[in-house]
Amino acid sequence: MTRIRSMTVALAVTVVLAGCSTSGTATPELAPPATAAPATTMSVEPTATAAPEPTAEPDAAEPYVLGSTRVAGSTGNATYDVAIPQLSGGDPAVTAEFNESMRAALQDQIDRDYGYEFALSDGYSTGTTHVGSRVISAEQITGWIAVPPGAHGNSLIATVTIDADTAQPISLDDAFTDLDAGLARLSDQAARILPTTRAGESFERSGIEPTVANFGNWTASPEGMNIHFGDYQVGSYGIGLITITVPWTNLSDVLAPGMQDVLSS
Repeated sequence: MTRIRSMTVALAVTVVLAGCSTSGTATPELAPPATAAPATTMSVEPTATAAPEPTAEPDAAEPYVLGSTRVAGSTGNATYDVAIPQLSGGDPAVTAEFNESMRAALQDQIDRDYGYEFALSDGYSTGTTHVGSRVISAEQITGWIAVPPGAHGNSLIATVTIDADTAQPISLDDAFTDLDAGLARLSDQAARILPTTRAGESFERSGIEPTVANFGNWTASPEGMNIHFGDYQVGSYGIGLITITVPWTNLSDVLAPGMQDVLSS
């Protein structure tokens, strides 16, 4: 099978024992967002000597439309039948980059060697997609199970975030002025937020060490940076998938210049 071109996507995969996952999100109290100033319209009176030519209003930008497409097939080790998010409309370059990145993320899951023949299907829970004015950000959750079915099952997580101004992916390295400082802040914030989730006070601390592997699955939202933890990453399989939201106000001093405006749009 021809592989989709390599994209800059965040993908973290762990193979664990079978079971069903649920998802949860915890967000600390946020400061109210700033209120944009109202727009001002200025009109010009026509002169007495000649009426002005009528001016057509420029067409409004075509909105992005979020949908999905189903990707099905098989390889030597894998069978798959998975729905992934896809865009139409909007800036064609952004739409193409997002769609190709989501397809590439699934292809990475298909091509990975798990040590078993396996099947991929829609996940036990559904990932979220945020379509902002300057950013498109999505989480893909894929169900994995060994073939023939046995004691090996998992939820695979992949995330894609696209800058709608540049039509380029945004990585953690792009998001922070200094990657190590950004990861350290995310680790600190995760330690504060996780006790309020199903993971509880006894969450698995190795799952929030300040590494790209631990925080590579992230998405943008107006409220903050969503961190998506996989099965067993921060606790037992029974707690399911855990998502926390780190408010932008708690990251503003470590984000790259202008990045908060893009990611929070």
